[in-house]
Amino acid sequence: MLEELTAFNSDVPIKGIRFYLAGGRTFLIVSLRRLKILSSTVMEVKRKRVNFIISHTVGKKFTSDNPAEYLACLAKKMNLGEQVLGLMTAVDVRHTVMSSDTKRGLAVATLCAAEVDRACSDEGVAAQTSITAPGAINLVVLIDGNLSEAAMLNALITAAEAKTMAVMRSGIRLPYGTPAAGATNDAIVIACTGRGKPHPYAGAATDLGFLIGRTVYRSVTWGIGDCLVANGAARLKGC
Repeated sequence: MLEELTAFNSDVPIKGIRFYLAGGRTFLIVSLRRLKILSSTVMEVKRKRVNFIISHTVGKKFTSDNPAEYLACLAKKMNLGEQVLGLMTAVDVRHTVMSSDTKRGLAVATLCAAEVDRACSDEGVAAQTSITAPGAINLVVLIDGNLSEAAMLNALITAAEAKTMAVMRSGIRLPYGTPAAGATNDAIVIACTGRGKPHPYAGAATDLGFLIGRTVYRSVTWGIGDCLVANGAARLKGC
């Protein structure tokens, strides 16, 4: 049973993109036009083109030796076929936030589900931290544009930089005092429609990079704020 997410659908500036909630635990992004993707998710996709992206809530104690297979089974149960990309999160996906913006014919919408109980920095990760345990800032960056392969990589870098800046400015610190830069299992999805003129770049100096950076920064900031409120601003477990 799919529940249409009317607030998201009315705000997204990209034609042919729709959002739904399935079973109360799966956030579903549907694109009428097949999306070209680049991602750091565990679930690989054939031909790097998808019509569906799912973000699924699992419990905070969830662990799996094969999370990609878990997500593939979920997609099969939802009858989504093979052209689907999946993410998992310990966040209630009903707390997903979206920031969107447009500039000179370009449109970007970034969705974020943030769980920062497992905040970390590049200085080190605790050895006891499971690489499959949930605890992530998940980002899906939807772009109404035609990006080259290099521009897709540019977009991923720009999104990662903006995410890191938002986390560092959130004030979250690890037990040894270092500002957090992310969470242990962060994932980013870049998805573009392929419409319009080709874009060879997506760095911060471009209009596209500006939109990516702005929407990622805002969505991560909002997502972290929601997470801290949900946790009662309790002391976070760093690594």
